[in-house]
This record gives sequence, structure tokens and C-alpha cells, in this order.
Amino acid sequence: MAGGIEQSLKDRGVRLTRQRRLLLDLIDNSGRHLDADTLYQMAKEKDAKLNRVTVYRTLKMLKEGGLVDELDLAHFEGEKHYYETRLKREHAHIICLRCGRVEEFFGEQLSSVKGQVSSQFGFEIVFARTEIGGYCSHCQVLRAQEDGQIAQRN
Repeated sequence: MAGGIEQSLKDRGVRLTRQRRLLLDLIDNSGRHLDADTLYQMAKEKDAKLNRVTVYRTLKMLKEGGLVDELDLAHFEGEKHYYETRLKREHAHIICLRCGRVEEFFGEQLSSVKGQVSSQFGFEIVFARTEIGGYCSHCQVLRAQEDGQIAQRN
């Protein structure tokens, strides 16, 4: 886990308990974007004593402390929220609107857009969050097949 989060918690007078560390490690190292229920299920497998309230309280504390971002990821699953640590490199989320797969895009283009916005509007940017919705290559094929089947029926 990033030492920056641990230090930030310490600076706020918040103890990094074993359960908080477990949740942060899961968010950081799962390789995917987790919603609170999935995070709870994964954490429960590693610590049977962990309860759902601890997960929600910890997420709220981390979010309010600016250590975790709460994402809606194009509302793919309705109002569900997903979490990732804020100390990650700035990136855009690429979301497949059919299967829900999420990819992260890192690149200088994001910094360039921020610079343009700042310059053009005289805007002091605190954070930038970018989501791009579309269809992954696999789902494009499936959609084309479905469209072909519909055309054949008509």
C-alpha cells in the first residue's frame, strides 16, 4: 500500500487499524474497481470478524479525507459507486456500456487538456475526472451479430 495514504491518515490523527489496512490493500491491489458490497465480501474472506458497517464507515472516512475517490463509472450499474485510492496517477476510465469492463487510460493528453482548461478559463484545477463510455471490441462484435439477427427477423 502506498505510504502516502498511511502518512495522510496519521497526519489526521486516524489510526490505520488492521481492518482499515485490509480494505485499503484490497482497493489498491484488486486490479479492478470495487463497490462497497464487493469490497465487503472480499474483506470478509480474509477477516471473518469484519462487519459491513466497518466497511461503509471506513470508505466514508477515506473519501472525506480525500484518500479515496468515489466513482459512478457511467452509472453502468445504476447508482452503484466504486472506489479507488486517490494517490494513483491521474487517468481516465474507459467503460464498456454493454459488459461493464473498465480500463484505465494514462497519458500526457490528460495533462494537456487540464492545461488548456486552466489557460482558457483561468481555472484553478483541483482534480480532473474523465469517463469515456462506448463498446469494447468483443461487445462490438456481439452487437453486430445481434443487429444482424434483428434485421433477418424483419
